[in-house]
Amino acid sequence: MQTNFTLAQLADPDTADSEKILRACVHCGFCTATCPTYVLDGNELDSPRGRIYLIKEMLEHDRPATADVVVHIDRCLSCLACMTTCPSGVHYMHLVDHARVHIQDTYERPPLERLLRGMLAWLLPYPVRFRLALLAALPAKPLAPLLEAIGLKRLAAMLQLAPWRGPQRPLGPQIFPAVGARKGRVTLLAGCVNDVMAPQINAATIAVLTRHGIEVVLAEGAGCCGSLVHHMGRDDAALEQARANIDAWTALEGLDAIVINTSGCGTTVKDYGFMLRTDPAYAERAARISGLTKDISEYLAVLPLKPADGAPQLVVAYHAACSLQHGQRVNRQPKELLLKLGFKVLDVPDGHLCCGSAGVYNILQPDFARRLRERKVGTIERLRPDVIAAGNIGCITQIAAGTKLPAVHTVELIDWATGGACPPALRAS
Repeated sequence: MQTNFTLAQLADPDTADSEKILRACVHCGFCTATCPTYVLDGNELDSPRGRIYLIKEMLEHDRPATADVVVHIDRCLSCLACMTTCPSGVHYMHLVDHARVHIQDTYERPPLERLLRGMLAWLLPYPVRFRLALLAALPAKPLAPLLEAIGLKRLAAMLQLAPWRGPQRPLGPQIFPAVGARKGRVTLLAGCVNDVMAPQINAATIAVLTRHGIEVVLAEGAGCCGSLVHHMGRDDAALEQARANIDAWTALEGLDAIVINTSGCGTTVKDYGFMLRTDPAYAERAARISGLTKDISEYLAVLPLKPADGAPQLVVAYHAACSLQHGQRVNRQPKELLLKLGFKVLDVPDGHLCCGSAGVYNILQPDFARRLRERKVGTIERLRPDVIAAGNIGCITQIAAGTKLPAVHTVELIDWATGGACPPALRAS
């Protein structure tokens, strides 16, 4: 794609990187076939190619974002299926992230939209605040259908996604010693939403690691990875959260890896090196942290896991979270681990298409998210599995809201098969 940025514009590192990304695009349109929003509505402006044109015009002419541009950028899930498909290596993720920062800086959203986004940014990255919000949501959850019927779809979506049980207290900084001789040492990103909504995921992660001789550290000062605000264009807040994690993890000695069991977070932490590339105080450390980061399935794949006596033999529909398969290109390890431990693993048809979770997308774009969930659940239920497994809390919550099949994290099944507890969702089913 031909671009016409000025030398003054290209002096800005973000603009310079976006210009390189734009020039890599050859308009082939392969991305349209794998873009969930284009598949749903067939609108070229709701495809990666269409959004690239909109972003190019906005950035090249240094224009404030317009309402029309914002509509189509907001509809992007950042699922990154387009990056897997693109034969030219267009790094769409960094381009759309830059566009969202530009929108945040130059466009004034309607008051209710600003209020909702501000509330999500204030609540979700902070476990104590988020826990209180979930407690408040519990008695209001039955009102979700009524709120949707009267047009309050975003509020209804928030209540539908809230769990029926009370939220758990977040884990504090601590060390979980290895069982037997220590064979490794990792730090675990406990997460914000993950830790409060589904504490069994962290519990299973810690149990399977320590059982196999790995010491697990929860670092003092580590918190939200920054992805929730990053994808809303709130770059300053995202970088502040990234720096806090880098400080916390750099202070730990002898780490083999930074293990993450929420793939959306993992994609962001693996990108810290890029996000902080121009910060002289953090660039080198950020790159090192990104290099140490592994999804839990990547780390477990190199451990000598063996099925316990009487290990479960269930049919598992494996949902590949977009942030794992497209963002991190981790495709093989989760399925190989499940197969190795005795599960029968089924691939979900059209598995490259998003379930509609995408961070807070299912709250901000409830109609698109609902349609994507219905499509995803329909393909999964036709497989008739015993359980659905995924590597991201957002996907698990989104899919579980649309089916009676139990949905669990992949690591819960791995822990169970190697001598751990049966996942709560399976005990309840």
